[in-house]
Amino acid sequence: MTDQDFHPGLTPGHLGAPVLEPEGRPPGAPRPRSDAPDPHRRRNGLACGLTAFALVAVFGGIGLTGYTWFQHQRKPAAAADYAGQGNGSVQVSVPEGAGLSQIASALVRNGVVASSLAFTRAAKGSAAAAGRIQPGTYTLKQKMSAAAALSVLIDPANANGLTIPEGWRGYQIFAAIDKKLNLPAGTTQKAVQDQGAELGLPDFAKGSPEGYLFPATYAVTDGTTALDLLKQMVERAGKEFSRDDANVVAQNLGQSLYGLVTVASMVQGEADNTEDMGKVARVIYNRLAKGMPLQLDSTINYALGRSTLNTTVTDTRLDSPYNTYLHPGLPPSPISNPGRQAIMAALDPTPGDWVYFVTVKPGDTRFTDSFEVQQKNVAEFNAARAAKPSAPDSSAPNAAATPSTPGAAAP
Repeated sequence: MTDQDFHPGLTPGHLGAPVLEPEGRPPGAPRPRSDAPDPHRRRNGLACGLTAFALVAVFGGIGLTGYTWFQHQRKPAAAADYAGQGNGSVQVSVPEGAGLSQIASALVRNGVVASSLAFTRAAKGSAAAAGRIQPGTYTLKQKMSAAAALSVLIDPANANGLTIPEGWRGYQIFAAIDKKLNLPAGTTQKAVQDQGAELGLPDFAKGSPEGYLFPATYAVTDGTTALDLLKQMVERAGKEFSRDDANVVAQNLGQSLYGLVTVASMVQGEADNTEDMGKVARVIYNRLAKGMPLQLDSTINYALGRSTLNTTVTDTRLDSPYNTYLHPGLPPSPISNPGRQAIMAALDPTPGDWVYFVTVKPGDTRFTDSFEVQQKNVAEFNAARAAKPSAPDSSAPNAAATPSTPGAAAP
């Protein structure tokens, strides 16, 4: 045996070393050629090639089919639609806040359009339709094309609705309902007196809907009654006043729910703009907490059935429970019908220590906790009013106007 440690050049496989023969081959037998063709391998290779080709064909076919299906799916399905302007007549009401899907469902339900999909596609494809469909009742035809129905709905002149502005008082709303429904004057107010129990008012309102006639636009149809509209307004107000667990909020603010409604009504009448509503609410709550009279001109205006910025010294001596210059605390009832912003301000007043405010001029309402600063602001208000040609003569007795604010007189 050759020691490989001492003869490294003779390791098996090294140049010049004897070639090791594979075990099992007889000595001297010819070695098989490494490049000799193997018929079995040739057959196996051909089979593999055919298999691969078949797989490519199969998967290619599947891919082509899938692509064709995907392209087909990308194309929107045709929506059922009528042609033309339709025939007959039908009234469809669109409630405030209704979306396209809700409107489309109402149209299908009344036989106006053939499918919701046709209408929503027509509306979404029309730049003129964006935000243009106003609440109200529309007279349409049956079996109209989606485009024809849309053209009627986007024209505000076709909306038959009653719009109640924020801050209106009950008597104003009653008169508006009478006019809209072509009823004799006083009909709606009589309905309140005779059928007030049917309105759905809370017990603490004691049958008075003031504060619960929510300002919004209400649909009017041929069959709409005054009581129908009043019920809708009361229902909407109830939903608004139940926001954010209003009972708990009212208790935290030291008020009943009816007191919160009353605060919201005063905020609606006093605030110069929606941005100031939270601050006005805070002034009211702060004065109530300190036992200070509210001194709000809006409550006197309510007692006198008027709306004015000019409140005289004589007015502040009015013998009425709504005179918050003379009587501490809240007035006996709400003084208007507040909108959503005023309600939210009453529910969530802006943090602050203010107990006075005055709107010196439109857009310039000043809040303070200092009586001296308030008096200066009031002086600016009176000077600005006196400078206008229509302002009352400041030298006349009792003509000096107190601004719509607490604190025009000493607390």
